[in-house]
Amino acid sequence: NMRHRPIGLGVQGLADVFAMLKMPFEGPQARKLNKEIFETIYFAACTASKDAAIAEGPYSTFEGSPASQGQLQFDLWGMNEHSGRWDWASLKAEIVEKGMRNSLLLAPMPTASTSQILGNNECFEAFTSNLYVRRTLSGEFVVLNKHLVRDLIAEDMWSLSMKDDILRHKGSIQNIDRIPEYIRELYKTTWEIKQRHVLDMAADRGAYIDQSQSLNIHMVDANPAKVTSMHFYGWRQGLKTGMYYLRTKAAADAIQFTVEASSKEDQTVNGLAERADDVESLEAIACSLDSPDDCLMCGS
Repeated sequence: NMRHRPIGLGVQGLADVFAMLKMPFEGPQARKLNKEIFETIYFAACTASKDAAIAEGPYSTFEGSPASQGQLQFDLWGMNEHSGRWDWASLKAEIVEKGMRNSLLLAPMPTASTSQILGNNECFEAFTSNLYVRRTLSGEFVVLNKHLVRDLIAEDMWSLSMKDDILRHKGSIQNIDRIPEYIRELYKTTWEIKQRHVLDMAADRGAYIDQSQSLNIHMVDANPAKVTSMHFYGWRQGLKTGMYYLRTKAAADAIQFTVEASSKEDQTVNGLAERADDVESLEAIACSLDSPDDCLMCGS
């Protein structure tokens, strides 16, 4: 609105940055860079808003706001450990004197559509899968993790059989032993990353986000106890938004019929084994008083 003039700046492709810099998502380097990126964005946004206030005047309710008293978002979090890259003291002094054009600046959004258009991973999330089929109105097409393919080509390991192996493992490479360990560590999917680490990274950048962030949680075999524990952990870390969407994996996954096995015999054996596992999993959750939250049939 024109009275407070809030805007919402976001990001996309954080996982792409980590992949290009060879930083595992769960590693200390990635966590440090994540924080520094958002510190830099917030500093630039505050600077631009201050410059706009000099030219156009501050937003109408600036006086009396925390910023007018030299309190920016990280001050309200009680966080004063910065990277040392930026002169926050001088900027805050200028803001107190000149004002800001916008009451709010950062609001990292999901970027589900725009990131696909631009060929980046969504917002600040880890890769959901390294290989999957995307369905649109125009049809179906295979989406590959371009960074993984590049690294496998560099190792002279990319081939049709490698593609089939990744399909067979439903987009994961963690159980493909011939792939070097450093590549497997680099391309963990969000299902293979501890969600506590995801919450920690959200809290790290949260000190520089004055609105909030669209934080999705990916949880296998979610249940009320796990979700409750996750919410309380995020709350203790200071997150304003504990969760945007909760993504869960079904207890029984569909069988992969698109994989070309090395032989017809292997294909038959693998297909039957997966089918048997699927049937057993479905029977287990069809009606179980011991697991009422997983029951597909009724509310008992």
